[in-house]
Amino acid sequence: MINIVLAGIGGYGAGYVQELLKGEGAHPYRLAGTVDPYPDNSPFVKDLAERNIPNYKSLDKFYASSHADLAIISSPIQFHCEQTCLALSHGSHVLLEKPLSASVEDACRMIRTRDQAGKLVAVGYQWCYSSGILALKRDIAAGRFGRPKRFKTLVLWPRSDLYYARGWAGKQRDGRGNLILDSVANNATAHYIHNMFYVLGRNVDESARPARVTAELYRANPIENYDTAAMSVHTEDGVELLYWGTHAVRNSVGPLFCYEFENADITYNGNEHNGLIVAKLHDGETIVYENPNLHNVKLQAVIAAVCGEGGIACGLEAALSHTRCIDAMQRSMPEIGVFPEEIVRRGAVLSNGETGNYVEGLGDQLRQCYEQGTLPAEAGFAWAKTGREIRLD
Repeated sequence: MINIVLAGIGGYGAGYVQELLKGEGAHPYRLAGTVDPYPDNSPFVKDLAERNIPNYKSLDKFYASSHADLAIISSPIQFHCEQTCLALSHGSHVLLEKPLSASVEDACRMIRTRDQAGKLVAVGYQWCYSSGILALKRDIAAGRFGRPKRFKTLVLWPRSDLYYARGWAGKQRDGRGNLILDSVANNATAHYIHNMFYVLGRNVDESARPARVTAELYRANPIENYDTAAMSVHTEDGVELLYWGTHAVRNSVGPLFCYEFENADITYNGNEHNGLIVAKLHDGETIVYENPNLHNVKLQAVIAAVCGEGGIACGLEAALSHTRCIDAMQRSMPEIGVFPEEIVRRGAVLSNGETGNYVEGLGDQLRQCYEQGTLPAEAGFAWAKTGREIRLD
């Protein structure tokens, strides 16, 4: 029987609570406790109480009286490093929600602590645990599509005033000075940036590494960091990765991606084709990969790994490329651009029915950039400015 502690039961953590309370899977486990200073914010607080599952205000208070074979960290970004290292020091394996950490330095500390503890740390980029992405990754590594040339990803997801009302949303640091760097690229759409690096990794637990990063960062919402980003990355192997993402739109589009190879184009549209990934080879052959959006797969995969069955598809090193990329994006444009007020529509009803802010025409402009493979400044939009290129050792 595996003992599990879950840190963070509101927000995304509520999904973990829901899965854990089902008790499903090939390996028996028990939820030994939860950690959340504000448990009443979780929709499952009554269910947990009815099952006599205790909640603790902090992770160290849990370890003061209990033990966990696996700690699931689903708390805000600024707590990822401290809670992961604390869990490892108490002999727990860790499943850490994305992103890895707020800084490269924190990521390196987590790697050192993991190595000293001799435990597993998995990062919850759920696409990495899906059979569709793993099959695609194997075919890329085997050279089935020829040389990778250019990858493009577009995600236009509106977010409301309610979304940004969370205490740490859109912030660069919290009230104690802890680095957060919450943004459209480091939170909601982080999966899709990470996936471009991940499928190019030579082995199942590896990702390609960024070598050069140029980014454009903007905001329409009254936040510290950015709600809109465009980025060009070149990997160490010379593949260009392009990304456009924003929360400052009225209507949702994507995620979309197009991975261009010497002998094939691989496309995905989260809103069409039942979420299937389609590879069209230039010789006319078509290969279809399963929908990668299977949220419970990673939990069962990590529990199996803790039991000694199978490895970790996405560990700290595989997730580090995204963290290094986010760090370089912030340095590429440290002064966040602000959209001109005359094109910002405030207090509008968004496509999700909530109230928020959006930039008139932004969705069409970023879609144009996606089709043409250009950044906004290259496209000549009046509000855009060029970020500086950051070279990574």
